[in-house]
Amino acid sequence: MALSVLQEITRTPPLICFGQISEEVAKLLELKAKLGDDSQKTKFVLKCPKGTRDYNPQQMAIREGVFNTIIKCFKRHGAETIDTPVFELKETLTGKYGEDSKLIYDLKDQGGELLSLRYDLTVPFARYLAMNKIQNVKRYHIAKVYRRDNPAMTRGRFREFYQCDFDIAGQYDAMIPDAECVKLVSEILNQLDLGEYIIKINHRKVLDGMFAACGVPDDKFRGACSAVDKLDKTFWDDVRAEMIQEKGIDPIAVDKIGKYVELKGRTELIDKLLEDEAMKAQKSAVEGLEDLRVLFKYLELYGITDKVVFDLSLARGLDYYTGVIYEAILQGFAHNPKAGADGDESVSVGSVAGGGRYDGLVGMFDSKGKKVPCVGVSIGVERVFAIMESRALASNTKTRTTETEVYVVSAQKNLVEERMKICKELWDADIKTEQSYKRNPKALDQFQYCETNSIPIAIIIGGSEIEMGVVTLRIVGSREERTVQREKMVEEIKSVLANLN
Repeated sequence: MALSVLQEITRTPPLICFGQISEEVAKLLELKAKLGDDSQKTKFVLKCPKGTRDYNPQQMAIREGVFNTIIKCFKRHGAETIDTPVFELKETLTGKYGEDSKLIYDLKDQGGELLSLRYDLTVPFARYLAMNKIQNVKRYHIAKVYRRDNPAMTRGRFREFYQCDFDIAGQYDAMIPDAECVKLVSEILNQLDLGEYIIKINHRKVLDGMFAACGVPDDKFRGACSAVDKLDKTFWDDVRAEMIQEKGIDPIAVDKIGKYVELKGRTELIDKLLEDEAMKAQKSAVEGLEDLRVLFKYLELYGITDKVVFDLSLARGLDYYTGVIYEAILQGFAHNPKAGADGDESVSVGSVAGGGRYDGLVGMFDSKGKKVPCVGVSIGVERVFAIMESRALASNTKTRTTETEVYVVSAQKNLVEERMKICKELWDADIKTEQSYKRNPKALDQFQYCETNSIPIAIIIGGSEIEMGVVTLRIVGSREERTVQREKMVEEIKSVLANLN
């Protein structure tokens, strides 16, 4: 038997030799080393993507307050709201932003369409109007937009950020909607109480007329405009060098532009430019200046001419503007090109609102080129947030992160069911209410929670209160207490809240 087994083994060839086994094992070990050991945790950096950030409850409370103020202003002026997708067809956005088009985020094709994240809310709005054949609307839109820019977080410049837009679309008489947009900016900045500000105003026709008067060829207007637009961020010498070296504009024409962009004023500057031989020879410049004269008349009726200045250095580089343009600058936070080098960058926030007239944008999406005149403004809320957060931090101001009005306190053990009954009654009465999630919390911990979170009222129950059908109402700030009948509890709480507010 043993002999037959031995003979069978010797007749069966080995499947693989030991040398081959060793070679295959070595290959597997090498592959494992390249892939990494699954038993070890992968090491990675926990951080937000560049140009984005998280917001804690205190920051969100500030943001919500700002949004509420802005939305009330929008609604006061009769606006209704819309929403559009966070991404658009790439062709929708292409060619609408001039040199800034390079900042558009393109998405990898996932379903047969070339898509890009929206750069602003204006172009999607124009697409919305054209697609739905809307001829007139007054709308606001608050949503996130995306720009592949170099972020400056302390100045409120991000790659993902909110815009708050207000636009008036429709065929109306000259400068009436434009004046309301400027008035709206003034109202919002006054109500946010950000300090002194100025609203710079210019007109694209005035700019084009100025370039023509200085001898800039028509095909170089947009390039010159985008260069001048950088004057709020850098010095004239840098802008001059860009126009000559990069834009190919004649130095003599550039120096003429330099004299014009220094000019600032109000109606007296309009009169001066209308007497300027070079400017009054340009039809577009005269039309723009006459528009501005009407605009200043309306702004005077609105009582805000002291906040507005006609500034020939204001250009706003986006290609779609066709008429009046404006930008709001906080005086205490004006841009300083040296900020960050020998000063605090946080005082270099820049403009906090901007906008203008764009009469040709909707027609770009219409098959027949039918135009819908539009004018609007965008509030730079991220910059507003940066200022308000900085102020809250500097002043050590405590920001409420909840709106809780009442906290139900049990003065002794085994009253969780009674607390729940009171909570239900208050919630049903639309009173913002909380309680401890412990069955038997310590009274001191409950009162401490009220004070830490600035909850104005505590409702206290114990065995004696339950027996007598009452509750103890405590005003947390003053620690004043009084007994209230249970059936009158809701009425009394609402009365106290009204007085405290």
